[in-house]
Amino acid sequence: MTRILLIVGGGIAAYKAAELIRLLKTRGHAVRCVMTDSAQHFVTPMTLAALSEDKVYTTLWDLKDEAEMGHIQLSREADLIVVAPATADLMARMTAGLANDLATTLLLATDKPVLVAPAMNVRMWSHAATVRNVAQLRADGVTVMLPDEGMMACGEYGPGRLPEPPAIVAAIEAMLAPAAPKRLAGRHILVTAGPTHEPIDPVRYIANRSSGKQGFAIAAALARLGARVTLVAGPVTLPTPPAVDRIDVETAREMADAVDHALPADAAVMVAAVADWHVDSVPQKIKKGEATPILTLAENPDILATLARSPHRPRLLIGFAAETQRVIEHAVAKRVRKTADWIVANDVSGDVMGGADNSVNLVTETGVESWERLPKNAVATRLAERIADALEAAP
Repeated sequence: MTRILLIVGGGIAAYKAAELIRLLKTRGHAVRCVMTDSAQHFVTPMTLAALSEDKVYTTLWDLKDEAEMGHIQLSREADLIVVAPATADLMARMTAGLANDLATTLLLATDKPVLVAPAMNVRMWSHAATVRNVAQLRADGVTVMLPDEGMMACGEYGPGRLPEPPAIVAAIEAMLAPAAPKRLAGRHILVTAGPTHEPIDPVRYIANRSSGKQGFAIAAALARLGARVTLVAGPVTLPTPPAVDRIDVETAREMADAVDHALPADAAVMVAAVADWHVDSVPQKIKKGEATPILTLAENPDILATLARSPHRPRLLIGFAAETQRVIEHAVAKRVRKTADWIVANDVSGDVMGGADNSVNLVTETGVESWERLPKNAVATRLAERIADALEAAP
């Protein structure tokens, strides 16, 4: 029986801790709970005690428990520590290494693996401080799940919802499972993601709606399979996936240079929505009221086609095609024109760019495979497995 120490932070999503405990108990795990002071405003210790069938710990100043160094014992007796929900405040205190309550003290005192399931307002999740904190926690070896996207209790919509309890259970059991051989161990895979920004003047630029979510999810999925992943990212605020080497660029020309310097690679997945043109930018801000500016456009380098002609061409070269009409027809033609091995095509006329889900068509030399609409993380996992299959089969 595995022993899970569940730390419940103080957010409205704390009510989901009850369902999480129930699911874990059903699957044979022992659960012991720690609640922060603010968590007790949303759900009572009695509720969690009844569901976990164990005492709930709430304070660092319990005379009996701390006479026996209770926070040390709690951290030592667990096989895994789970923080759900992890609020922005609790994650910030974890990052800083604070120990000003029972939860943060035992997190600082533990040498066991830690899984964090964030839950907060969309603006709090996207704030630079939280992005920085997530990156630091991952660098410290903490596994941080991505929050779900949707309507929140505050009435806003976006990423920040606590992952649903079944997803947290799956992440827990994946961490507890014996380490399996990594299918892509020893492979180097290059991924591009996000938009490019092409300056018009010092304050304006041409861009597109790409959020980078699909590319970042693919980079994360490849890293989970053991690949050494180089992620060349356009201007996005997404946290760097665990175990991924990230290179930030702004323009298409910078992305082309970064891709070239990242070679050689066993495979390349060109997810980025690269601008087709750049502007002959001017050094000063164009003032309104002057003559209507005329933008002179010049073609950007074709990164996918250039990579296909490179003497260091990856064994597997995958391009993406974002289309709004005749999706498969355009993708089939693009694969031949760019001499790519695969093209992953999707219809972006709806809410795909910036959304949580994607429906793609995998175009290869042998035909077209249409996938059902899936969360972008699921699309990434499926594509990463297909890449592993292809590289294993290659001579």
